[in-house]
Amino acid sequence: MNLQKELTYRFLLIKGDSLGGSMRNYVGELAQMKLVRKLLSLLAIREIPYYVLSKQQKKNNGWTSGSYEADFTAASEIAAIQWSHDGKNRLLFFNTKIPLVNNNVDICLFDGDCLSFDSGRIVNHPQKALMFGELKGGIDPAGADEHWKTGNSALARIRSAFRPTPVCTSFIAAAIEAKMATEIWDQLSDSTLSFAANLTDDGQLTSYCAWTLSL
Repeated sequence: MNLQKELTYRFLLIKGDSLGGSMRNYVGELAQMKLVRKLLSLLAIREIPYYVLSKQQKKNNGWTSGSYEADFTAASEIAAIQWSHDGKNRLLFFNTKIPLVNNNVDICLFDGDCLSFDSGRIVNHPQKALMFGELKGGIDPAGADEHWKTGNSALARIRSAFRPTPVCTSFIAAAIEAKMATEIWDQLSDSTLSFAANLTDDGQLTSYCAWTLSL
């Protein structure tokens, strides 16, 4: 074994599962960035004014007016997006702990403006919640079913926590296998699940973002 390979293997042994955790975080960030870019594209095409909140300015509630080209480039740094259309104010933000569920949720849509976001404290007003979603960016087919089981359990907890208040739930994944696709379709058919999409299918991702804008 040459020195380069030995150093690589020693590094992997030392890092252990922390390396896997870092990669999972990276994959999640990529998935969120793809979703954000698609949503920004629809907002621009429909000429809907919007505001963005960067991760660095989240605590200060420092929103800035949307600029498509700049925001598209900096999509990985966006913590939240706010828009107003047809008399409705909407706030979309990501990976936030929802007190009523006592867990982090990947996608959160609330009724509100930039001021009412209040540096994320809008989560303390569950009556403003409109939609929650699970986002799974892993593309390994072998892990797809496990991602669905995890996401499905999380969405079930959300629906239970918000009952009897109706709240939409959604599921987006980069890998969807036949068995889980059947279960997802069954939940869509009986309205248990509000919307689902394949992250790697541009048409489905566009439809998901268009649906989000319609809520």
